[in-house]
Amino acid sequence: MAERAHIEATGLVKEFVDGPRRVRVLSGVDLEVARGETIAIVGESGVGKSTLLHVLGGLERPTEGQIRIGDVDLGGRNDRDLARFRNQVVGFVFQFHHLMPDFTAMENVMMPALIGGEKPESARERSAELLERVGLKERLDHRPGELSGGEQQRVAVARALVQRPAVVLADEPTGNLDPDTAGEVEHLLVEMNREAGVTCVVVTHSERLAHAMDRRLRLTHGRLEAA
Repeated sequence: MAERAHIEATGLVKEFVDGPRRVRVLSGVDLEVARGETIAIVGESGVGKSTLLHVLGGLERPTEGQIRIGDVDLGGRNDRDLARFRNQVVGFVFQFHHLMPDFTAMENVMMPALIGGEKPESARERSAELLERVGLKERLDHRPGELSGGEQQRVAVARALVQRPAVVLADEPTGNLDPDTAGEVEHLLVEMNREAGVTCVVVTHSERLAHAMDRRLRLTHGRLEAA
């Protein structure tokens, strides 16, 4: 597993071009997350919470500002290095699981490890362990279309953990789930932090999930404030 990592973001600005206009979504965000800390980011729909998470994880580059995860300055990485860093250090969980429909649950979970150069045998073994851990021991060979929404999201959580990331970024991970299944996913996120010390930033509308985190912040008018 990668060593636990802190996150430090300074002066993050993110603008998008909309025809003749430039739309500013983030307006100088500062954020520091300690190693092993869990943070919930809340706020109204459309204020830029997902954009902030994507920028923090290197999926999008900020218009201005700096991001460091551990000892790595994301701004100093080219696209290939950044992709490699994400694969090795950051696990992503999205509201819409983005599983590959033609692959089994096992194959979906294995994919980040295979991309990272791991041997298929060890990737398969760890993927099976994770899927058993999330209660899908009997569903390894099922494709996403054969799984319920909650099962698909649990596959996505297992996929996010397969590389033993130092940081997990989760974007509305329970947003499309019924209350019972949402509770299971919330428990998994908290459990992985307690057991492995994973640094976790979660964007959520769920009050229950937000209050399970160590700290809650609100994104409003492009900036973060205590919630």
